[in-house]
Amino acid sequence: MRRIASVLFAVFFCLAASAAVKPGDVPPDALGKTRDGQPVTVSSLRGKVVVVSFWATWCRYCMKEMPVLVGVQQLATERRLPLQVVSVNSMESRQTFVHSARALHSRFPELLLSWDSDGAIGKPYGADKGIPVMVMLHRDGTVAHVHVGYGEDMLESLLAEINALLAEPEPPAATQA
Repeated sequence: MRRIASVLFAVFFCLAASAAVKPGDVPPDALGKTRDGQPVTVSSLRGKVVVVSFWATWCRYCMKEMPVLVGVQQLATERRLPLQVVSVNSMESRQTFVHSARALHSRFPELLLSWDSDGAIGKPYGADKGIPVMVMLHRDGTVAHVHVGYGEDMLESLLAEINALLAEPEPPAATQA
């Protein structure tokens, strides 16, 4: 009985969390700040496929998703693929973020970690209603896919989406006015 209640709660939680950004939208530029206080922006990653994941240390599904994202980033780095995973720690204390970022960065330096202290950055993506939320961006910075929740049954389709995005041509260079 307890298991059924847990599953129902998880389903309702995921359904309640719906992202406001949709495929084709231009997302907000801000993606938080690194533990050193440097801003992370969509515009600075133009030309790369970007996978943004909103997570927290207390989120069991986020912690299951994290090694997958690390693996994707490590493979992209090894193969020099134009892909960047941005893991945005959502609504946790600065101390928790810094501790987590330090531990993750020491083992996985390719992973870009940022912090959304109050949830304002995640709100347009629906991360204020529930996490994990994963948003994939085309190389031109527009939204390609939005996923709420995480399950291992999603792995094959997530990898297929990333591969399809990597196969897209590089966007034309932005012109200066």
